[in-house]
Amino acid sequence: MAAWIIFALTYAVLAMGRLPGLRLDRTGAAIIGASLMVAVNALTPEQAYAAIHLDTIVLLFGMMIVVANLQLSGFFTLISQRVVEHARHPLLLMVSIVAVSGLFSAFFVNDTMCLVLTPLVLEITAKLQRNPVPYLLAVATASNVGSAATITGNPQNMMIGSFSGISYIHFARCLAPVALFGLCLTVLSIYLFHRVEFQGPFTRQVERRVVRVHRGLMIKSLAAAGGMIVFFFLGWPVPKVAIVTGAVLLITRRIKPERVYQRIDWSLLVLFAGLFVVIAGIEHTSLEDQLKRLAAQTGLENVYLMSALSALLSNLVSNVPAVLVFKPFMVHLTNPDRAWLTLAMSSTLAGNLTLLGSVANLIVVQQAARSQVRIGFWDYAKVGAPLTLLSTAAGAWWINWHC
Repeated sequence: MAAWIIFALTYAVLAMGRLPGLRLDRTGAAIIGASLMVAVNALTPEQAYAAIHLDTIVLLFGMMIVVANLQLSGFFTLISQRVVEHARHPLLLMVSIVAVSGLFSAFFVNDTMCLVLTPLVLEITAKLQRNPVPYLLAVATASNVGSAATITGNPQNMMIGSFSGISYIHFARCLAPVALFGLCLTVLSIYLFHRVEFQGPFTRQVERRVVRVHRGLMIKSLAAAGGMIVFFFLGWPVPKVAIVTGAVLLITRRIKPERVYQRIDWSLLVLFAGLFVVIAGIEHTSLEDQLKRLAAQTGLENVYLMSALSALLSNLVSNVPAVLVFKPFMVHLTNPDRAWLTLAMSSTLAGNLTLLGSVANLIVVQQAARSQVRIGFWDYAKVGAPLTLLSTAAGAWWINWHC
C-alpha cells in the first residue's frame, strides 16, 4: 500500500508540474519518490540501483554531448538560416520550417531544434513584418512529429528503444512513414487555420545574415554524427555508439568542456533515474501477478486502444512518465514489439494535442513570450488537436497493418 501511495503522489506532482506552495518540480518529485520507495522497504538499495536502466541513461547522455557539439559549432543555426532565407513566399517559408524542424528532430532530439529555430523564426518574421504565430506553431508541431521517426528523436523513444531491444532500422522502417505523413498533415493544418497569412508573396526581403560558425568543430561534429547514424542503421548497439561518439567529441583543444556540460540536461537524466526506481517499487508489489490479467482486460493488444490510452496519459503526466506506466504490461502482451512501437508513436504525437503536451511546445512559447509574442492555448489547440487526432489515427492504422 505504501508503494502505491508513493507512486500516486509522485505522478500527481508530475501531472501538476509543481507542488502548490513548495518549490518542488518534476525532477524533485522523482527523487523523493525513489527515495521513499527505499525508505518504506518496497525496494532494497541494491534493487533500486539495479532498477536504473543504464542503457537509456547512457544513450541520452551520449546524444546530449553530440548535440551540444553541433550547437556550439553553429551547424543548426547555419543550416536553418540558409534554408529559411531562400523561402520567397510565406507558404514556402512555413514548409521550409516544417521540413528543417522535422528532419533534424528525427535524429538530434526535438527540444534542440526548438531552441535553435524559435529565435531565428522570430527574427525573420519581424523583419518581414509577418504574423510569427503560424511559423512558431510549425517549429513546435513539426519537431514533435519528426521526432517520432527514430529511436534518437526524443527521450521517450530512447527509453523505448532500450527497453524493447528493437533495432534502429526496424524502428525507423515502421515509424518514419508515420512521421513523414504527419509532417504533411502539419503543413495542411497550419495552412487551413492561417490561410490569410499565406496569401501573396513577401513585400520585403530578408538580408543575408552572417552566421558565426566554428568550422573545425563543425567538420569534426558532422563527421562524428554522420558516422554515428550510419552505425545505428547497421545495427550496432545504440547506447554504445552514442556514448563512444560523445566521448570522441570531448577530445578537443578548441572547446572548453564546461561549454558542453552546460548544454546537458542533467535534471532530465536524474528524472529518468528517479522514475525507474518508482516504477520498480510498484513492480515488486503483488502487481506482477495481476499484470497479465489486467493487460488482457484493458485490451492493450488493440493498437487503436493503446494509442488512445497512451495519448491521454501522456497529456496528463507527460510522455516519459506515461511510457514507464505502460512498461510492466509489455512483457505480458502477445506482440510486445508492436505494442512498443505503438507506444512510441502515440506518446510522441500526443505532444501536439495541447500547448502543455510537450517540453518542445513550452520552449517555443517561452522564447516567443520574451519577444512579446503570445501563443494562446486556443491558438495552439486549433492546429494541434486535429493534427494529433489525425496523425495518431493514421499511425495506429499503419502499425496495425504494416508492423
